[in-house]
Amino acid sequence: MVPVAETIFWLGLAIPIYAYIGYPALLYLLRSIFHRPVKKRAFEPDVTLIIPAYNEAEHIARKIENSVKLDYPPDKLEILVACDGSHDATPTIAESIADGVRVRVLNFAVNRGKLATLNDAVRAARAGIVVFSDASAFLYPDSVRRLVMNFADPEVGAVSGRYTVIRADEVGIGKSEDFYWKYETFLKVQESEIDSMLGAHGHLHAIRRDLYPFPPPGTINDDYVIPVSVLARGYRAVYEPAAIVYEAAREMTGFGRRVRIMAGNVQQLREIKGLLHPLRLWALFFFVSHKAVRLLVPVAMVAALVSNLFLLSSPLYFTAFVLQMMFYALASVGALVPLRPKTLLLPYYFSMINLAVFFGFYHAATSRRRMAWK
Repeated sequence: MVPVAETIFWLGLAIPIYAYIGYPALLYLLRSIFHRPVKKRAFEPDVTLIIPAYNEAEHIARKIENSVKLDYPPDKLEILVACDGSHDATPTIAESIADGVRVRVLNFAVNRGKLATLNDAVRAARAGIVVFSDASAFLYPDSVRRLVMNFADPEVGAVSGRYTVIRADEVGIGKSEDFYWKYETFLKVQESEIDSMLGAHGHLHAIRRDLYPFPPPGTINDDYVIPVSVLARGYRAVYEPAAIVYEAAREMTGFGRRVRIMAGNVQQLREIKGLLHPLRLWALFFFVSHKAVRLLVPVAMVAALVSNLFLLSSPLYFTAFVLQMMFYALASVGALVPLRPKTLLLPYYFSMINLAVFFGFYHAATSRRRMAWK
């Protein structure tokens, strides 16, 4: 039993270390050797900014105002608000601002889900470049300009902006969320500069309209499926850290949201087929390391803890067990009380997002499509 338990323990330890420490370090090293710059230049194509909205009465007026004030030629920027069967005043507010030319509203009577709304909005878009941005997230004035500069490179098919968190102190795990998004940004920048990123930030990303894949309505992580689809067609998906979108921390906390994201991560495993024909080696490496291995982390954590119970006679493994229990104890306390400093909430946040993977597998397996829009 001891050799088996030791093997399971060290494998269970190696998987999280590689996923969260080893892979970023390896990316950083690879980025210093392999670098594929985007051929950006001043570029002002016609753009349709699509704002999907479901019960966004609190934000929609400010979002439209924010979009109208963007530093982009007004005659080249169409703003399209797609209301997905909202039960509040979202369509009424949007239509009171729209002029039918620069700002248009698509008011769908039935709530069908985000992907069905995006698909119809893309069909209605007038421009060759389509930019997606959530109603509760707001853009820096030059965000769209900086985003579309990447499309001056004919090899680029999709671009993601940089998502940032503001007022992180307003919620208990806001600092942890802020750290997580900065960490994700680092990974996406490295992947993009080596070859192509995989997933975009759903709060701000763009695609050439003729490359839009029209994903099936049950798709959860549209901000992954849409940009990664261009890789199978021979284009790059790149990251533009200067195109900034921001959102208050209170908007994106919650275990339910994490479960939905994880269900999407499980679902998007099927997208690996688009990286095999034709074979995209870099993208395949990123996919396995950034996406697939992450889904193994919670299983590895449980395996490490359970196997450790069979090794307690050794001082090394006894110490490892104590450290694990301290970590989970701190995570449990963090779930119940607001710890200070807030960095002490990182064990809770890390445990929470990995616990969500188990629920994500369940929801993905049972095809709960209503998770696709909240």
